[in-house]
Amino acid sequence: MARVVLKNVKKIYPNTERKSKKKKDEPEKKTNLQITDKGVVAVQDFNIEIADKEFIVLVGPSGCGKSTTLRMIAGLEEISEGDLFIGEERMNDVEPRNRNIAMVFQNYALYPHMTVADNMSFSLKMNKTPKDEIRRKVEEAAEILDITQYLDRKPKALSGGQRQRVAIGRAIVRDPAVFLMDEPLSNLDAKLRNQMRAEIIKLRQRIDTTFIYVTHDQTEAMTLGDRIVIMRDGFIQQIGTPQEVFDHPANLFVAGFIGMPQMNLFDAKLVKKNDNYVVEVGGISVELSEEKQERLKAKNVPEQDVTLGVRPDHVNLAEQGIKGTVDVSELMGSSVHLHISTEDGGDVVVIVPTNGHAHNVPMGTEVALNFKGNVAHVFSKETELNLEW
Repeated sequence: MARVVLKNVKKIYPNTERKSKKKKDEPEKKTNLQITDKGVVAVQDFNIEIADKEFIVLVGPSGCGKSTTLRMIAGLEEISEGDLFIGEERMNDVEPRNRNIAMVFQNYALYPHMTVADNMSFSLKMNKTPKDEIRRKVEEAAEILDITQYLDRKPKALSGGQRQRVAIGRAIVRDPAVFLMDEPLSNLDAKLRNQMRAEIIKLRQRIDTTFIYVTHDQTEAMTLGDRIVIMRDGFIQQIGTPQEVFDHPANLFVAGFIGMPQMNLFDAKLVKKNDNYVVEVGGISVELSEEKQERLKAKNVPEQDVTLGVRPDHVNLAEQGIKGTVDVSELMGSSVHLHISTEDGGDVVVIVPTNGHAHNVPMGTEVALNFKGNVAHVFSKETELNLEW
């Protein structure tokens, strides 16, 4: 059983900046992380329960605390406050080697003077595992990862993707209860990242263990995770399935971070007409869907100025709608991405499927845009929270 639970976990780094008198014209250092008397809070009140054999992805921009959280689970960083449980055992003070976890790092961390087989078997040899068992485990892991032919080579003779397979194989042979991966694909080129994503999905199906995966790439998060944890400045912003966070972003940050190209944002008004909620933007009025009506009415949301979010593939070219002018037209093969300046000075991206036909919209073309009420997201101007939730 490899259930992982983090309760009210915090990571606080002591503030080591020397206290000195600030020069008159010296600008103040800006940081989004909370600074307390104890130091800088890198991870703030992290709570999650990860089920046995679940694949969880921690995602967010650089410096949001995702790798620090992973390193606390691994035991490479001390937990400042809160509790970590693996299985039913509290792990705060347990040595990393006794946590029954394996970790794959961004930079492979292979021994250059050892062969692939020796790299993969090193931890087993240190634990005095019988030679026959070591050979069996290394051969099984090499077969799963398709690196059997490289067992006698050294890392310098391998490509980046092959080295990462070796690093993963070194973790597999330990038969860990929890598999930790810290941005394992970030050093690979785009084509190889796609291939390795597919390999990790296959690997997950063959290995019955819990995965906790860290990345800044939202595409990796969406394709790999059973659930994803979106982080910002040490705080969890939202936890949910990839579809949930895409369809129902909890706040403006999640709305902008998840989805490529990112969600279009408009200044709009949320008003009531005939007891139904309507968004007014760019001279048009769109009534929200029945599902959204129910949620807003249940919360008795008042009329107000809002930030309206609509994803690029949910905006349509129409005869009447929000007026704008095409600035850039990008042919992406199966679709065209139109970058449009609206009359109120906003920037909008619209994805138009080509369906196998040439679709050219010249720069300077005047267009009108609209959308349906089921794809509109309304966010509070003050809190930036999704008003439905």
